Amino acid sequence: MFQSTLARLRAGAVAAALGAAALVPIAAAPAAHADTGHVADPYVGAAPYLNPDYTAEVTAQADADGGTLGAAEKQVAGYQTAIWMDHIGAIAGDGGRLGLKAQLDKAEAQAATSSQPVLVEVVIYDLPGRDCAALASNGELPATAAGLSSYESDYIDPIASILGDSAYANLRISTIVEPDSLPNAVTNTSKPACATAAPLYEQGVEYALNALHAVPNVYTYLDAGHSGWLGWSSNLGPAAQEFAKVVGATTAGYASVDGFISDTANYTPVQEPFLTDPTLNVGGNQVESADFYQYNPMFDEYDYDNAMYAALVQSGFPARIGFLIDTSRDGWGGAGRPTQLDSSPTTVNAYVQANKIDQRPFRGDWCNINGAGLGAPPQAQPYGADSHIIGFVWIKPPGESDGDYPSGTNAHGDPHCDPAGTQTDGTNTYPTDAIPGYDVPAGQWFGAEFQQLVQNAYPAVGSTDAGSATER
Repeated sequence: MFQSTLARLRAGAVAAALGAAALVPIAAAPAAHADTGHVADPYVGAAPYLNPDYTAEVTAQADADGGTLGAAEKQVAGYQTAIWMDHIGAIAGDGGRLGLKAQLDKAEAQAATSSQPVLVEVVIYDLPGRDCAALASNGELPATAAGLSSYESDYIDPIASILGDSAYANLRISTIVEPDSLPNAVTNTSKPACATAAPLYEQGVEYALNALHAVPNVYTYLDAGHSGWLGWSSNLGPAAQEFAKVVGATTAGYASVDGFISDTANYTPVQEPFLTDPTLNVGGNQVESADFYQYNPMFDEYDYDNAMYAALVQSGFPARIGFLIDTSRDGWGGAGRPTQLDSSPTTVNAYVQANKIDQRPFRGDWCNINGAGLGAPPQAQPYGADSHIIGFVWIKPPGESDGDYPSGTNAHGDPHCDPAGTQTDGTNTYPTDAIPGYDVPAGQWFGAEFQQLVQNAYPAVGSTDAGSATER
């Protein structure tokens, strides 16, 4: 999944289960098991549901690796990750994975023995013409009226029916609604595939929000891209307006969304601790002018989410909306991570290279990135109860591939996933930075990537210093 090159985007302007729950205290206060109504923040006071499919993948890898690495990997099995409904067959369950009803049955069984309501995360991801600006995760439904009809009747309606079953009324169900869709409608309509898909995305998201909002214990978080995609003012404002247009058209209007999520399945740091001022002058140029940022003043998700929040409220959204950040793979804790400010470089490119924790050579790289690490564990209210950022979540299950690439024996895939491939910002050429030596289809287990993510985790797996991700 995810956008094409950064230039196009700008041109469009874990102990086996960490005890009872591995979330770094997602429960800020105890809550009764009988959970009725729609609370302001579903993550507060909730116990995390652990997807047994993901737990099995992680445990198998940990058992195979053994030793110190295996012990660290086993702890990851205790972190909550989302359940992806990324094709119609996933609803009933296929490929050896549990269907949605089976997952909720297990969550309800967990809730029966819990003093807290159980929170389940579900990704809604099957729009017609899905992933129009890339090739790694193209969907099953065509970008046609028939595709939209199938999306509504064969995909959204069955999901909403299952979620609305009274047997699951005590669960808190957080839905991540259609990653990449509306951001693509903002920045990539110069691509014919996206121009065709954009109105279907808008209609599909509207339909999904109407269906999901009708279930009182379902919470909806609309995908808002990330700082490296929509951070320019020429993208951020139009994106807020696009979100307002689509959400405003729903039956319940702005009430149909609980908030937004940024950096879904991406690698952008929550904060760049040594690059806090985009206007800082280095060698006669502002830091934001570096090749890595290309005059995008949003260096991290913290600043981006706060800026997007302000733009959304200005566009009509209520002040109550909250932001989630997918921190599953944004840790960047490897040997190249800077530990203190280096003020010696005299050019902006050298200054940024010396001080950024995001080690990608190109900010538009997005597929199975070499050197990435696990980020901050899932956590409610990482900046306190007064912040618009209400939680760190792991929506992308770490270790599951972003996509494969075309080869002599594989016609499918995205060149951005080719370790030997390159991409350009219009001036310079950069490597894709995909992990070399592998070609793993999207969503399938990628053991070598998981090993690397655990080894490069920041904070380190099992560390009590989870709050370090929120330092500024």
